[in-house]
Amino acid sequence: MSGIFVSAQIPETTASWSYETETRQDTTIIRFTGKMVEGWHLNSAVSAEDALHIRIDKAENCTEVGQKRPSELVIEKYFIAGNPSSVSGAVEWMACTEGACVPPEEWAFDISISRSGVSWSLVLEAILWGLLMLLTPCVFPMVPMTVSFFMRETSGKFKAIMYGLFIVLLYTVPISVIVIMTRLIGGEVVTADIFNWLATHWLPNLVFFAVFMVFAASFFGAFEITLPSSLVNKSDRNADKGGLIGVFFIALTLVLVSFSCTGPIVGTVLIKSTQGDFWTPMITMLAFSTAFALPFTVLALFPGLLKKLPKSGSWLNGVKVCLGYIEVALGLKFLSVADQTYHWGILPREVYLGIWIIVFFMMARFLLKEKKYVLSAIVFAFEIYLFAGLAGAPLKAISGYLPPMKTVTVNQASASGGPDLDLALGLRGYSSIEAGIEAARKENKPIFVDITGHGCVNCREMEARVWSDSTVLKKLREDYIIVALYLDDKTKVGSQDIGRINSEIARKRFGVNSQPNYILLSSDGQQKIPARGYNLSIPGFIDFLDEGITTYQKQD
Repeated sequence: MSGIFVSAQIPETTASWSYETETRQDTTIIRFTGKMVEGWHLNSAVSAEDALHIRIDKAENCTEVGQKRPSELVIEKYFIAGNPSSVSGAVEWMACTEGACVPPEEWAFDISISRSGVSWSLVLEAILWGLLMLLTPCVFPMVPMTVSFFMRETSGKFKAIMYGLFIVLLYTVPISVIVIMTRLIGGEVVTADIFNWLATHWLPNLVFFAVFMVFAASFFGAFEITLPSSLVNKSDRNADKGGLIGVFFIALTLVLVSFSCTGPIVGTVLIKSTQGDFWTPMITMLAFSTAFALPFTVLALFPGLLKKLPKSGSWLNGVKVCLGYIEVALGLKFLSVADQTYHWGILPREVYLGIWIIVFFMMARFLLKEKKYVLSAIVFAFEIYLFAGLAGAPLKAISGYLPPMKTVTVNQASASGGPDLDLALGLRGYSSIEAGIEAARKENKPIFVDITGHGCVNCREMEARVWSDSTVLKKLREDYIIVALYLDDKTKVGSQDIGRINSEIARKRFGVNSQPNYILLSSDGQQKIPARGYNLSIPGFIDFLDEGITTYQKQD
């Protein structure tokens, strides 16, 4: 944080002013603080806005997204800022003393905002996200794949380390190229479309689903996954070079299938690159991918250590069979993503849960046959939990793996001017900003914009674990008009799909390209406070909603 203190340049001024800047992720805050000369005060005979306000004359390479008035003599302005950027304007105020008031005064400012340094808080956040990604539904299925692959490989430490290095390079190098190309030709729209296609299009998702089913069949003993004999022979002649082909393939598979969960952090650094922040995206992605690769590198090393033990025991085959059941269950997520984004209707929540119940019943039965009674009991207990989901329980612990409780549908209520979306938790909303603004003006409410996706696992987790809180749900239902922008909806509108149209709105209007993101707007469509992303803090989300209501009421 940096700051200066400057007395007003107007002679005999009634106040002096200072400012300080603070950067929070993509948002820069400029905080203006005043100090009245003793005996003087702001003119109380006029509105607070007339007595004191900040006039912005020029905002170079940045966009104002709102303001906050923490106290009478403090105003905070929020900007999505690039590098470099500058803001110029003036503080304007009207002051009085006992029995006398002076004409309006002003203090001019020209503020340069430097964001060229790497934000270490962002790097630390990226490291934390990289470690947490192991527990997400898109990434976790790769754990048994990694274990199985390196159990078969006579890889040693070198190939295990190369596995981790490949993961780091597959994340960092493409992002670095994208950042450089974006810097040169400004192609952020093409960039976002590529990633959106990879995460939500039916083709890659069905390919990923097929890959997991093939691995599951291999775990069940149907066949052994091996390289073609020509490659095996070549590997015998050139062990290091040939062996690395399989290592690279498994690393590439991990990076590709994990994208729908790693997308939020990738989207964050990409949006920074489109704002001119050149080095931070690459360094942040390096930190993220290194942390992300670390547990998989350890897993790759561990099977090599197992081979040095005197006996592996029959337990090894049992582990592989159990991993096969897990692969079937978790691989189903990719088929579900395609089903939701294209509205095929082949895999609703109850069918999805039914398949899981069958899969885990077979797994529990296998463990019982193997006399693994404790493990079998645990799986049977999980079965009971899944049956509760069929009865309508939200299943918060695994919400990210499952389709939403309520399939989002467009209904005909919009013909009478009402909400046209049936959303999760019984909420209803609008599919366009314009419709939401019209409703907000009629009902005199602020607008809650949900930047989301049918295949967004973090969005489902937010809905199940945060939105479901009684206080949050009440505020969303009663105090806000909800607009849901699905960035991956493949329904066609003319020559474009809804998802692409909404992606353009999210990037150009709100400066975000990841899911979930939540934007609060006034009834005229103006954003007054920064967006909120994925965060499971219920008190924090309540404060966010309360701040939106307070800001709206002050404006009104």
